[in-house]
Amino acid sequence: MMTIREYRRVESLEEAWELNQKKPNRVIGGMLWLKMGHGRVGTAIDLSGLGLNQIEEMEDRFEIGAMVTLRELELHAGLESYTEGAVRESVRHIVGVQFRNLATVGGSIFGRFGFSDVLTMFLAMKTEVELYKGGIVPLETFAREGAGRDILVKVIVHKEDADFCYQSVRNTKTDFPVLTCATAREKDGGYRIVIGARPARAVLMSVPAQSVEELQKENANLAQAISEKVRAEIVTDSNLRGSAQYRRHLAGVLARRAVERLEQIEK
Repeated sequence: MMTIREYRRVESLEEAWELNQKKPNRVIGGMLWLKMGHGRVGTAIDLSGLGLNQIEEMEDRFEIGAMVTLRELELHAGLESYTEGAVRESVRHIVGVQFRNLATVGGSIFGRFGFSDVLTMFLAMKTEVELYKGGIVPLETFAREGAGRDILVKVIVHKEDADFCYQSVRNTKTDFPVLTCATAREKDGGYRIVIGARPARAVLMSVPAQSVEELQKENANLAQAISEKVRAEIVTDSNLRGSAQYRRHLAGVLARRAVERLEQIEK
């Protein structure tokens, strides 16, 4: 059971950062995964008074505050249109509406959880995170290295001419995923394929346009060629939800389905 000694609703990011430098203290998002843990938290740092609960759509990007809930992400018309429903699909199976009304984007991204649908989806887009002290960092770098005791302020999605697809496999509808797959087809025909819940955290595989052309020369069926490449290169492991072999097979299947779907969209 998790116990909290003190709760603090901070008035500035500087106050939050200073409090967070002490190891027992923790920044809280929706507290949904935190409360399932064990141990003691010194001071629970609440960012809800800092105006970080907005999604701002601009001509060239989306800026998503750390305290935006997964439900707000799910219902945002701009993100729905931009990703052809992929963002909505990436969160709609996460437990239930009540849960998604509390869980935050910042908590999901900062946690870098292996099972995270949210991290998988955002890695497929051209995404950066803004850290209070560390500045703007590519999400792929952040996912790999973390941010230590820094504060995640917002997530920035740069708009591009691309098509997106999101898929996941679950043993039951609201369970943690067995495997997740987010795919982007770039304007020049290149692909970005993100495989998550391996069960380790999501990783990005890039197949640039030149590689796509080479794969097509070797195999007229592009979807099958990319599927085989994913199966050959992805690293998976086993847990109670599935074996490493099963996950590797699923990665190939979902990659093939995504490419087939995206290739049907006019470029």
